[in-house]
Amino acid sequence: MVPSQNDKLINPHTFLKAMQIGLVGKPSAGKSTFFKAATLAEAAIANYPFTTIKPNTGIGYVRVECVDKEFNVQCNPREGFCTNHMRFVPVQIIDVAGLVPDAHLGKGRGNQFLDDLRQADVLIHIIDTSGSLNAHGEPVETGSHNPADDVRFLETEIDMWYYGILERGWEKFARKIQQEHQQIHKAIAKQLSGLGVTEEMADRLIEDHKLNRETPSSWQPMELKGLATAFRKLTKPMIIACNKMDVSVSQKNFEMLQKEFPDYTFVPCSAESELALREAAKHDLISYVPGSAGFAVKESVPLSDAQKKALDFIKGYMANHNGTGVQQILDSAIFDLLRYCAIFPGGVGKLQDQHGNFIPDCFLMPANSTALDFAFRLHTDIGKHFIRAVDVKRKQTVGKDYLLKHRDVIEIITGR
Repeated sequence: MVPSQNDKLINPHTFLKAMQIGLVGKPSAGKSTFFKAATLAEAAIANYPFTTIKPNTGIGYVRVECVDKEFNVQCNPREGFCTNHMRFVPVQIIDVAGLVPDAHLGKGRGNQFLDDLRQADVLIHIIDTSGSLNAHGEPVETGSHNPADDVRFLETEIDMWYYGILERGWEKFARKIQQEHQQIHKAIAKQLSGLGVTEEMADRLIEDHKLNRETPSSWQPMELKGLATAFRKLTKPMIIACNKMDVSVSQKNFEMLQKEFPDYTFVPCSAESELALREAAKHDLISYVPGSAGFAVKESVPLSDAQKKALDFIKGYMANHNGTGVQQILDSAIFDLLRYCAIFPGGVGKLQDQHGNFIPDCFLMPANSTALDFAFRLHTDIGKHFIRAVDVKRKQTVGKDYLLKHRDVIEIITGR
């Protein structure tokens, strides 16, 4: 079936704010193809820079092994869908225009495109692993461009974007903080709140960087740049989607990238293959569940020789890479990088809502979320009148400080 369309300090996710994944990279690296494959939303796709100007937004899905099987029922999702007891939970995806070197200085309208990323919880950097595009996204001989340069360039652009926001008017800002005896970490958190920086985060990083809290006007540009980079790493964690892995030279580049950047997660993918499969499934030519290692051609459907050849090629790629990689990247961004957990509301002996739907909801919660956090996620009044929670799988009462685990089924008991 195909749809139609870290802890709290590290990931300050507002419960009422929709989870958002930002797709970034240089022009023509495959962002819009990845976006369309993940959402089946219409997006302009072309092999030239700045096909995308305004950001595309759509709904993608992350996979969770559904708990319905453990209760011998079939769930009825209110949002998303469930196939073969695999729950697909919706997340928002934003595809911004391609970034070029010196984007933070406004090159290629880069400042505007960077601003589109402000609300993103996590970034997926899509690179052309085949090395067939230069730094500006223009076609070059396959294998002639080093994709490691793309990883470095994007880091630099986002770091310098953060630095520009932090540094803008710094001298006047710092003097005011000193004169009014304000706490510097609170002032910085307020200044960078639009990027997801919290007071706790600012307090810790100022301490880690051994910056003088009493005289922020003495902080040097290199110290501000170091602080900006640290904020970027915490508020915009990034996974690298190694696109165009179906090109022969890409495997060698992929292995090189893993060695050169051991702190990053690199996931091989072929966005073009995923898009082809989702379109084929949409037109009922094949049976395909996103994230699967294969697909099945429907026997009653006649395929042209060209279609058979294309599907055979994709099948071979998937056999070597355990899928196309697109769904795996989305899942890894949320569950491995952000370390979110999926929580199902329910009750002991009561898994249906008032309409008879089994386990209709599934919520994504930050790591180290508590039962009380979940109560507030459900509704402010539920959080305010929280008495206790019940771990439905174990049929065990838990308190407000109970740390949620991935795939927990939780009942909230209130005083009203």
